Amino acid sequence: MGFVDRYITALSASSLQDDERHCQAEPLLASALASTAAGHLGALLQRAKYAGTATQNMAHAVAMRNLVEKALTDAIRNKDASREAECRQALQGDATVVESGVSLVARLLILWTAEVTKRGRARRWVPENTAWDAEAAIKLYRTVAEHSLAHWLHGLCDPCGGTGVAEARACKCCSGSGKGPLVMAAGFVREHTLNMVSELHSIADSHAARASAKMRMQPA
Repeated sequence: MGFVDRYITALSASSLQDDERHCQAEPLLASALASTAAGHLGALLQRAKYAGTATQNMAHAVAMRNLVEKALTDAIRNKDASREAECRQALQGDATVVESGVSLVARLLILWTAEVTKRGRARRWVPENTAWDAEAAIKLYRTVAEHSLAHWLHGLCDPCGGTGVAEARACKCCSGSGKGPLVMAAGFVREHTLNMVSELHSIADSHAARASAKMRMQPA
């Protein structure tokens, strides 16, 4: 079991005790210790993708909220006070979860946009000699950051759900990779977006390697 699998398992740990007999949550601590600085991208990427706050899970949360809102309307219409109270409590808790998810992804996007801007300027993607050039460059960096982060968070093949298998055989749409295509026309922006997706994978993998090295019980 690799570090990411252990991290995902640790998210449902029943105890946060950390000693030789209690180590369910150790991967969470290891991930935090592996962060080289406040707001470290590796740790934030891991949380956003695996801790239930990625874009696909937020879409599910919104769908569930719609169902609860409908149930609340029915409860009010039927004057079912008990059911109404249950629905209102569920909506309040759901709003907290969704708000937390939005906040994390928004913070991650700000940091990643700054990082893409730094890398784009260092590699001279586009000239910034005039005010118009600078404005166009900023738009390019922002577009690449948004598309690359969205694809990294949820770049799964829809037909097979990211499993790589459909109808008991390798999925034809992704050739068994489980990865979905980047929905963007071919060209300059797409090329840089794909490069940044690769760099996101590299950042996340490096963070997982550092975190794994900090665990007392090494992943098998």
